[in-house]
Amino acid sequence: MMPTVLRQEGYEVVIYFNDHGPGHVHVFKGGAEAKINLSPVTVAEVWKMKKPSVRRAKHILTENQSYLPEKWEEING
Repeated sequence: MMPTVLRQEGYEVVIYFNDHGPGHVHVFKGGAEAKINLSPVTVAEVWKMKKPSVRRAKHILTENQSYLPEKWEEING
């Protein structure tokens, strides 16, 4: 199961239940995916996502940096 915690500009940000640390999210857009750590916001892995989309995803996560670590703790505490 992977609850969606944020949708913005066509990006879907999900956090898997019982996922491993460090705190991170999976960002999906147009069949592509990036795994991005939350603190600090850094790219861990990318699958088919182009660099401009990865940069935009990082920007969106940075804008939501106070909210997303809280969601990570709530889901994976």
